[in-house]
Amino acid sequence: MKTQPDLFSFPQDQSPEDRLKLSVPEPLRPFLRLGTCSWKYDSWKGLLYDAARKYRAADYLADYAKHLTTVEIDQWFWSLFPTGITLPAPDTVRQYANSVPDDFRFTVKAPNAITLTHYYGKQPARFAAFANRPNEQFLDLDLLNRFLERLSPMGSKLGPIMFQFEYLNRQKMPSLAAFIGRLDRFLSGAPKGFQYAIEMRNPNWLSPELFDLLAKHGAGYVFLEGYYMPHIGEVWDRLHPTTADFAVIRLHGPDRSKIEGMSGEQWDRVLDPHPEGLQAAATIIRANAARRAFTFVNVNNHFEGSAPKSIEMLLEAMRSGNDATV
Repeated sequence: MKTQPDLFSFPQDQSPEDRLKLSVPEPLRPFLRLGTCSWKYDSWKGLLYDAARKYRAADYLADYAKHLTTVEIDQWFWSLFPTGITLPAPDTVRQYANSVPDDFRFTVKAPNAITLTHYYGKQPARFAAFANRPNEQFLDLDLLNRFLERLSPMGSKLGPIMFQFEYLNRQKMPSLAAFIGRLDRFLSGAPKGFQYAIEMRNPNWLSPELFDLLAKHGAGYVFLEGYYMPHIGEVWDRLHPTTADFAVIRLHGPDRSKIEGMSGEQWDRVLDPHPEGLQAAATIIRANAARRAFTFVNVNNHFEGSAPKSIEMLLEAMRSGNDATV
C-alpha cells in the first residue's frame, strides 16, 4: 500500500520542488532531479498534462515543468548530414529556456557530428558516397564551442551535456586506448564551467581506465539501461563508477520495437515492467546522495510504456529502500 501520494497527484499550484519534497525521501531531495526523455506526448494527458486542453507543440514544456525538474533534449543530437551540420536554432533554445522556471535544468545530448567517427552507413541514394565516410568533425573542439554558444540562452538552466558514442568497432576505433587518447585531448580542451557526461555503447570498454579518465576531467558517467548494454545495477556493483559530483541515469529499455508495438503510440500505462532497472536506479541515487553527488534521471517511454508512470514506480523504489541508505 502506498504511504504517500504520487508525484503527479499533488495540487497544480504546488511547485515541482514542493512536489518532490513530498514524494522523494528527505535525504535524497537535495541530490536528485527527475525527468523524462522528451515531453511532447498527447497521451500524457491526465498524467502531466490537462486532459481537457488542446496543446500546441510549444505548450507542453511549461506544463511539464510544473511537475518535474529536468528533461532531456534529444533533438539536437541528429546533426551530421551530407548537406552539412545542423545546430540548434536560437529561437528554439530561447523558447525552451523561457518555458521553465529558474531552478529547472536541461540535460542535452551533444550533436552526433561531434561523437560519430563516421557518417552512418545508410544514406539516401544521391548521397551514397557519404556512407561510412570518416567524419572530420569527430571530437572537434571548435564545433563544441559553436554548439555551446547556441545553448547560451539557457544560462544556469543548462545541466549536463551528454556525449553519446555509438558502438565503436575496430574499423571505427582500433582500441579502448586509442579512444581514451582522443577523449582525453577533447576533454582537456573543452570549455570549463560546464557539466560533461559520457555515454558508451561498448560494454567491454566499461573499465577502470575509462572511469579514471572521466574522473581526471570531472566528467560524469551516463548509466544507460538498454541498447545491449549491461544492466546499470551490474555496472554499479562491478565497477562503482563515481567519476564526478554528478551522474546521469537514462532508463531506455531493452526492446524499442516491442514496446512501440504494444503501445500503439499511447504512452499512458506500464506495459512491460522492469522493476530491476528501477531498483538499480534507486540504489545508484542513494549511493550518490551518500557521497553528496547529484543524480539526473531521464526516463524514456520505451523503458516500460509510460515515462511518467515509471517515475512514479521509481519513487516507490526509493521510498521502500530508504531505511537502508543514507
